[in-house]
Amino acid sequence: MKQPTNPENVILLGVTTAHETEEETEEHLDELSALAETAGAVELKRFRQKRPHTHPRTFFGSGKLQEVKDYIEGHEVDVAIFDEELTPSQLRNIERILDIKVLDRTNLILDIFATRAQTAQAKTQVELAQSEYLLPRLTKMWTHLSRQKGGIGMKGPGETEIETDRRIVRNNISLLKKKLEQIDKQNVTRRKRRGQKIRVALVGYTNAGKSTVMNLLAKATVLAEDKLFATLDTTVREIVLDQVSFLLSDTVGFIRKLPHGLVESFKSTLDEVREADLLVHVVDISHPKYQHQINTVNDTLKELGAGGKPVLMVFNKIDKLSGEFYGEEEKKKSPAEKLEYLKASWLNESDNEAVFISAVNKTNINEMREKLVSMVKHLYQEIYPFQVKHVHDP
Repeated sequence: MKQPTNPENVILLGVTTAHETEEETEEHLDELSALAETAGAVELKRFRQKRPHTHPRTFFGSGKLQEVKDYIEGHEVDVAIFDEELTPSQLRNIERILDIKVLDRTNLILDIFATRAQTAQAKTQVELAQSEYLLPRLTKMWTHLSRQKGGIGMKGPGETEIETDRRIVRNNISLLKKKLEQIDKQNVTRRKRRGQKIRVALVGYTNAGKSTVMNLLAKATVLAEDKLFATLDTTVREIVLDQVSFLLSDTVGFIRKLPHGLVESFKSTLDEVREADLLVHVVDISHPKYQHQINTVNDTLKELGAGGKPVLMVFNKIDKLSGEFYGEEEKKKSPAEKLEYLKASWLNESDNEAVFISAVNKTNINEMREKLVSMVKHLYQEIYPFQVKHVHDP
């Protein structure tokens, strides 16, 4: 799906429920804004409402939704984007009231993934997630699906158009799952052929700088953009550092409330994470909520069955430590003082190895390489004690 030539004007909508603060809602809308920008849209305005929970029929209460409608009528708004996954009935009701295109967070992320997918595997995974998202929402569709298997005999006696569409989508889901099963078998065979080598996987919140770190370690040309989900396809490279050889993979970035359908669809890609011997967790240390992002990644790793592995924490973007910071006292600190404060805080809180770098400015890259090589050597001694294949002759 190509991005439109003329960017669409969007409004963003979020609810502060009993389980979160207004500050957290604003942070979530900031991320939604970044997602919208990645999709090629322009934010015009944000609407927030404080409620114990979202309205079961219209997300916002009727008064707030009328306020949104009044704004739309006075401005050129193309799309309303909600920071939660809307139910099919909510989507229908809101679209009828606002009379413009309505998307939710899940739909937006799926659209970005569809734009970014390059390989046959990624395209199949995204199409499966889109089809599973679409199926319960077909009743709101005003345009007819293209019938890939159309022709005589497709429509049974008395069968409505929507029932036909549902059957087409279900058949497509079945075909896509079979296709992914075949791709997964090929991936398993490919991984087996890699031999007895330590596998290292780069993980992290989207836009933390994983691909830039990959390029520094592998001297590869992996796409590295300052956008969310710049990388979807897993890239695997054989790396040799200080005569030690290992396999390094870059994977799709994680994000808060990553749609469950995407996690399911991308499980074959994320096998690189599950089967890794060591995880390199790249963190954007300049982000004011970096700790929340660390927690999101850790929760996703547990969901994938990849928790409990050895981890090298790579705190990236130390060159940007000049913005907001926790606490009034910390705001007065210089970037160097902030960095020392963060190092001390992390070492007190965690047993994981850590290094603080700037991938763009190549600061402390040698320290990162040394720590990585040391951990890989240790794993070789643990996992393949009788193997010497990992050491290359000078």
